[in-house]
Amino acid sequence: MISGKYIGVMSGTSLDGVDVVIADISASTVIQKASYSHPMPPDIKQSILAICQGQLATLSQIGQLDLRLGILFAEAVQGLLDQYQIPASDILAIGNHGQTVWHQPEGQYPFTMQLGDNNRVAAMTQITTVGDFRRKDMAFGGQGAPLVPAFHQALLATPDERRMVLNIGGIANLSLLIPGVNVSGFDTGPGNMLMDAWIEKHQGKSFDRDAVWARQGSVNFPLLSAMLSDPYFGLAAPKSTGREHFNLQWLSRQLESFAQVSPQDVQATLAELTAVSIADHIQRAGGCERLLVCGGGARNPLLMERMARLLPDTVVDTTDNHGISGDDMEAMAFAWLAARTLSGLPGNIPSVTGASRPTVLGAVYTP
Repeated sequence: MISGKYIGVMSGTSLDGVDVVIADISASTVIQKASYSHPMPPDIKQSILAICQGQLATLSQIGQLDLRLGILFAEAVQGLLDQYQIPASDILAIGNHGQTVWHQPEGQYPFTMQLGDNNRVAAMTQITTVGDFRRKDMAFGGQGAPLVPAFHQALLATPDERRMVLNIGGIANLSLLIPGVNVSGFDTGPGNMLMDAWIEKHQGKSFDRDAVWARQGSVNFPLLSAMLSDPYFGLAAPKSTGREHFNLQWLSRQLESFAQVSPQDVQATLAELTAVSIADHIQRAGGCERLLVCGGGARNPLLMERMARLLPDTVVDTTDNHGISGDDMEAMAFAWLAARTLSGLPGNIPSVTGASRPTVLGAVYTP
């Protein structure tokens, strides 16, 4: 591993901002040095949502969004460097995940698309940039996701405890860190995505802080059962999903037979959907002694309470309590993946993604 300082950039399915971190990385350590959250302009967010939800977009619109996101990611990096007065020359490389606008790992022509012009990021920051991480894994038959389990394994696995790492972003994904077994991982389904979309539609808020609105409602169990009948929840791993599947249109279809459900009850039911679908996947995978939660969902007390109740034999904990910021986990993972790429080391795990072999991920863009 080529040791030094790397920057990770992550704009996830929640669309709540651009997370940027600096990490000091070596073969055996990843030490977070600084973090910064850059706002997502509302018009860019709406353009992303339109594409993710299947609205028609011209090549011109997609190209312009790709450029605008590249500029946004570069500005986010510069904001971090300026805040901590760190010269660009101190950074070996940027690992930029890009903004996923469509992820379709199944079918005759599987593909994934992340926007954010990495040439523009490299040119504006004058830092070597690594991007386009997912398509190499897919070229070898993998899902292209999730990629973070390799990072979880490197930092959080122990030889004497069955652990799982749960990232609750827009989508929730699990990493299974079971002693003596190859690491595996998959997306369990919606994390915060549906709850965020529903409260924004009805309350004009970007998320349900402390689950205050969800607690005003009650779970509608027939609606919950209908939601859980979605075929995705029953699929075996490897599997991955995104906003192109779980979105407001999906929710509207679920609600067609439930006209009398109040908005608060829908919010409570969506929170239960996230908790139950996660717990079901954990139990089907054999359970764990400790569940380490990261991402925005780790700050949702209702989700944490429900998972603890649904998993009585599991300690439901946070990665923050084990030395890794849950807010910055994914950005740090892509800084680490950039270091792996520059070092010529594989970044995927075939037992997670289903790829035919380990491979070096991503493309390198020089300034």
